Order: sequence, then C-alpha cells, then structure tokens
Amino acid sequence: MLLPRQRFKLARGTKDKEHAMSEKLNTAIAVIGIDIGKNSFHVVGHDQRGAIVLHQKWSRGQVAARFANMPPCLIGMEACVGAHHLSRKLKALGHDARLMPAKYVRPYSKGQKNDFRDAEAIAEAVQRPTMKFVATKTADQLDLQALHRVRERFVSQRTGIINQIRAFLLERGIAVRQGQRFLRAELPRILATPSDVLSPRMVHLIENLAGDWRRLDERIESLSSEIEAIARQDAGCERLMSVPGIGPIISSAMVAAIGSGEVFTKGRDFAAWLGLVPRQMSTGGRTILGRISKRGNRYLRVLFVQAAWVVLIKPKSWERHGLKSWIEAAKKRLHPNVLAIALANKLARIAWGVLAHGRDFEVRKISEAAAQSA
Repeated sequence: MLLPRQRFKLARGTKDKEHAMSEKLNTAIAVIGIDIGKNSFHVVGHDQRGAIVLHQKWSRGQVAARFANMPPCLIGMEACVGAHHLSRKLKALGHDARLMPAKYVRPYSKGQKNDFRDAEAIAEAVQRPTMKFVATKTADQLDLQALHRVRERFVSQRTGIINQIRAFLLERGIAVRQGQRFLRAELPRILATPSDVLSPRMVHLIENLAGDWRRLDERIESLSSEIEAIARQDAGCERLMSVPGIGPIISSAMVAAIGSGEVFTKGRDFAAWLGLVPRQMSTGGRTILGRISKRGNRYLRVLFVQAAWVVLIKPKSWERHGLKSWIEAAKKRLHPNVLAIALANKLARIAWGVLAHGRDFEVRKISEAAAQSA
C-alpha cells in the first residue's frame, strides 16, 4: 500500500511524463488538418515524414488554447462557415492557415466517410504544391458579403411575390405586360375591377401581397443604399466602377468575394472561376468545348452577365469604352446570348486587371490588346 507522499510523487511523475510527451508531440507536428464542426473539431496531425502523430477531437473552446501552445505549423481547412474566422485567429498565433475548396479535398479521402478521415484528407491536400487555395476573408469582406446575401434573398422573395400575383390574375383572365413597372402601374386599376372579375377575397389577398411587395422594395432600397455608400468609400470598388457596366453592386460583390484578387494569377483564371468559360472535355489530343461551366460564384457570374447586357443595349457607349470593334466583329458570328456571355467574360477579365493592378480602366489598354490580338 502506497503512502500519501508516495502517491503524490507517483501522480506528479505521471503528469511530468505526460507533459514531456505532449511537448515532444507538439514539436513533431508539421502539418495539421482540421475538419470543422459546429461544436467539435476533428484534428489530424502529420510529422515531417507524413506519419500521423495527432488524432484527436477537440471542442470549440479548446482550439485556441491548444494551438497557442504549439509551434508554428501548416494548417489546412475546408472553406466553409466559420473557416475564415478560425483562419484569421490561427494566423494571429503564427500558424500558416490555408483554406481549400471542399471539392478539391474530396479526392484525397480514403475509405468510407467520417470526420477523422475528412481531417486526414485535408492534411494530405494542404501539402500539395499545386493545390488551389481560397484567400482568407477579412471581417469587412464578410460584412459586405452578408449585405449582398440578404439583399439577394429579398430580391428572390420579391420575384416570388410578383410571380404569384401574376399567376392569380391569369387564373381570372387578366394578363399584364412583363416587367415590374407595368404590373405596379396596372395593379390599382385591376384591383378596382368589378366583383364578377375578381372576388372581394381575391382583391384582399392581392392587396396584402402588394403590401409585402412594397415592404420588400423598401428593404432592398435600404440595403442597396448601404452597399453603394460602402462602395463609394472603398478604393478598389471605385476603380472597378470605371469598367463599363459595373456599378456599386457588382464592384462591392467582387471585392467581398476576392478582395484584391491576389488569389488569381491572371484575369483568365478569375473568369474560369466564375464559370464564364466553356466546359472542356478533351482527350487524345482532341479538344471538345461545350457550354459554359457555371462553376464558382453564381451570384457574381449573374451580375457580370447583367453588366454585359447593359453594355450591349447601349451601342453609343461602345466607342467611348473602346469595345466597338470587338463587339461588332463578335456580333457577326455569335448569337446575342452567346455574345453576352463572351462580353461578360471580357468584362470579368478587365475587372480583375483593374483590381489586381490597382489602376482605373483605360480605353488605351483595350485598344492595344485588340491590336496585338489582331
């Protein structure tokens, strides 16, 4: 039977041994993969040889303390909710934190899916020299992105209400010309029609929907004004707004998505990330190009296509922006819809150049590029 003094020495020796093992383990860790969860994180660490030396599950509250006691190492995570916040925190602790698209991590997963295998796949993927990484967003970028997402949801809800009103009217034989402004102008007259066309119940229902429409208009206008005010104060957004067809909404959405654009090496890569390039299925030296890939940021891609249409419907501005010769040549061989996508691709590449190189849009640069390609 051990005496109290002996038990104390044994416990202290055990604790010292565990501490020494922990210090040795921390020193051996070179790469860590983290599978982020809501309340718990699954962590897998590799040493310099690639052997697994860390295989643990941590609570959210433990993460900062654990990494604060580790020497700097390479840390990989999937770009998901909460990843940008954790990445900024780990970088502040001196670690090299990198974010990756989840679809690029998936090929490194072995066996059936579970959280530890996901973390192991992340640790494998982050070490690849050809891996494509996602730039860590700042708090301001996330705030701006949140404004855009809320505005997008309100616009979607407004479209749903307008379509529902149109459907109810069509069921009563009332058709209105396409476009918000036409329905808004015709609605008071329609609601004043005799009861044999629209019942009092239906009139009351459409009036309530019209009220929801007006409230959404106010919310959208308020968010748009806030986004515009932010864009006017940001140097990157101001430069982007010098590009044809790009205003406060597109410029701020682009800055919120890619920051200064350093994650892309050229404008072509940015356009490909937006999904504005043909889908490629090539093999055996034969190149097969299909429709646009539609990969990447759907919201930003839609905005650039809308910008292209804005430019196309204003032919008088083509000469001023240095796009006249290119558009007129493309019109002869492309369908209007295809032309809009091609112009959106061109505008995206110009926008990346303006943002990444820190200069305003210059017509002279476009003319020189067109002359060189000719």
